[in-house]
Amino acid sequence: MEKKFVHTILDSITEGVFTINSDWKITSFNRAAEKITGISAKEAIGKRCSDVFHANICKRSCALKKTIATGENVLDLRILIKNRERRSVPVSISTAILRDEHGGVAGGVETFRDLTAIESLKKELSRQYTFNDIIGKNHKIQEIFKILPDIAKSNSTVLVQGGSGTGKELFARAIHELSARKKGPFVIVNCGALPDTLLESELFGYVKGAFTDAKRDKPGRFALANGGTIFLDEIGDISPSMQVKLLRVLQENTYEPLGSNKTVSANVRIITATNRDLLELIRKGGFRDDIYYRVNVVTIDLPPLRERSDDIPLLVDHFVNKFNALMGKQILGITDEAMERLMNYGFPGNIRELENIIEHAFVICRGKLIELQHLPRNMRHEGPGSRSLSLATNHTLEETEKVLIEKTLEKYFGHRERTAKELGIHKTTLWRKLKKYNL
Repeated sequence: MEKKFVHTILDSITEGVFTINSDWKITSFNRAAEKITGISAKEAIGKRCSDVFHANICKRSCALKKTIATGENVLDLRILIKNRERRSVPVSISTAILRDEHGGVAGGVETFRDLTAIESLKKELSRQYTFNDIIGKNHKIQEIFKILPDIAKSNSTVLVQGGSGTGKELFARAIHELSARKKGPFVIVNCGALPDTLLESELFGYVKGAFTDAKRDKPGRFALANGGTIFLDEIGDISPSMQVKLLRVLQENTYEPLGSNKTVSANVRIITATNRDLLELIRKGGFRDDIYYRVNVVTIDLPPLRERSDDIPLLVDHFVNKFNALMGKQILGITDEAMERLMNYGFPGNIRELENIIEHAFVICRGKLIELQHLPRNMRHEGPGSRSLSLATNHTLEETEKVLIEKTLEKYFGHRERTAKELGIHKTTLWRKLKKYNL
């Protein structure tokens, strides 16, 4: 009876708990431990703990082994374990010795707390993402994973191509974090959000007196990125005249701040990104071929979410954890009906749109599971919204972009600020695209 009470108590707490015997085999595994690892108690009991957790300290510095050897408890040690899907899970562990009725060592107990939500919240606040934060088991993403470390080791210029919301910045950050420049800064410039005059001073800086309001020297983004990486987003939106000035940096690794005749060396790794078809732009005279071949040394093509639907459940789980942390809720997941609707949706806005859908659901969901009724109105009924934009797969990037902007404008009844936010672009960029597509 007493043993039954112990199991009931252990299953009622939110921290994972497991015990081992003197042979290092698991003898108990509570409900929270099952949830955090994705492994059932039936599977875990009888196995060595290292074969269940695959933690980064199992082989070199096992905390339980240290506690049993020294008699000193370990408190709140942060480590990484692997769950059933072999994904890293950050946890905080504490250990203690289990003794028999004679005071001898009978085994050990370890409690562990899932830090995923806390780490997600910290990253959201600091925007510091790494290679391990990219989610994807789809074969196209896995192929990129395989070459990403090799790309990072080089100092070559990289072009990341993909639709709005496919995660171009995340991959650029991952390249930086895997490179020898990871201790240096990672500087982002949204080239499409600024007119030429501002973009030039933003990139290269200016000296005092360069123009009326230049009352002091100001370093540009290339100077701020010294020793690190600069990420030039929306490179396809740069005007031909600005492309000429950028070409010098790409060719010679030098530039001159506005108002200065002094040449400055640029010790930076350049990563660029675009959601436009640059070859089509070259054909129309909107993009220089010489700058294209400079930025296109290494190319990463990110697939749209509709081509990696097997990643949707993983991404949904990730966003559920994220918004639980941000909103202080305890939503457990999503119903099969709602998941089926997501799996059959075209996602013109890609991963960013999926994130917005889950955030929308979090705002109105009062229960423990996201249901079909919690999804945005245009997704509750199968129809034009489901796969209409999948037809864009045979179109050019520009045609797809035009359809996406039209659909997003319709969704927000022509509200430009909300449309720009969902598309992940600046209002100025949206205004320019509206003019371009005569919308």
